[in-house]
Amino acid sequence: MLIDTYGRVATDLRVSLTDKCNLRCTYCMPEEGLQWLSKTELLSDDEIVRLIRVAVTGLGVTEVRFTGGEPLLRPGLVSIVERCAALEPRPRMSLTTNGIGLKRTATALKAAGLDRVNVSLDTLRPDVFKTLTRRDRHKDVLEGLEAAREAGLIPVKVNSVLMPGLNDDEAPELLAWAVENAYELRFIEQMPLDAQHGWKRDGMITAGDILASLRTRFTLTAEGDEERGSAPAERWTVDGGPHRVGVIASVTRPFCRACDRTRLTADGQVRTCLFAREETDLRGALRSGAPDEEIARIWKLAMWGKKAGSGLDDPAFLQPDRPMSAIGG
Repeated sequence: MLIDTYGRVATDLRVSLTDKCNLRCTYCMPEEGLQWLSKTELLSDDEIVRLIRVAVTGLGVTEVRFTGGEPLLRPGLVSIVERCAALEPRPRMSLTTNGIGLKRTATALKAAGLDRVNVSLDTLRPDVFKTLTRRDRHKDVLEGLEAAREAGLIPVKVNSVLMPGLNDDEAPELLAWAVENAYELRFIEQMPLDAQHGWKRDGMITAGDILASLRTRFTLTAEGDEERGSAPAERWTVDGGPHRVGVIASVTRPFCRACDRTRLTADGQVRTCLFAREETDLRGALRSGAPDEEIARIWKLAMWGKKAGSGLDDPAFLQPDRPMSAIGG
């Protein structure tokens, strides 16, 4: 098991497949992009599958989420999913994506064994999308969402970040659209993960702001803690159900006490928390010929040292030294 000194057990593995992305979202990276990892720094497909196998068969991981950057840019993605679906026990597998490539890959991913997707979409307005992402790809994301739903990658979850002065008035509109299209909408408080370190706590749209906006149009009924479990999103039923909306309030309502995640970066580092400033190297062990038992030992030792919280609730919080594209969301 991947247990820490606070008794939390990590059963959910987030795997970053690449640091590259085909969008330039203002809250993630600068317009000119970043200095990408070299091919030799990235884990190979075989190395990724091996580490997932160690986690699933030897360390108690039951869920695997593929992330990026943009994971659909990984050439071997379908094969990686297929190989992981063959593991015993079989992990539940999902993908977090910007949706641009889903129209052409959703059917193949479903056939390979992917269970569901999370798609990032912050606005229903093409002009605002272009401003936020610095790319004119709004239509592609909508078509990707439809393709995912039609392929059976359900529930299709939509992740939205609200930004002051850009889309902060869109919460009710986004929820109405999600209900109409049978997507499960989750709002995420903007987190300090941008490479340019421009995040400001006093300028963010909080969970309280989001809920107040939604309640101008919908009746929201909170789900209980038992139904939430270790999920990062607090959820509400909408107008009596069956549709639900979630809010991930990493900054104003931290959920660290129930965290069950471990993270693997695209270059083979274990991160115990999205906001951790320390990493533990597994790539070096892999490439030096270490057996699975040694890799598992290193991983368990890393998780044993996991801190009690992310530190985001501390006003003096310092941003991580690696942007989200290199860590995996």
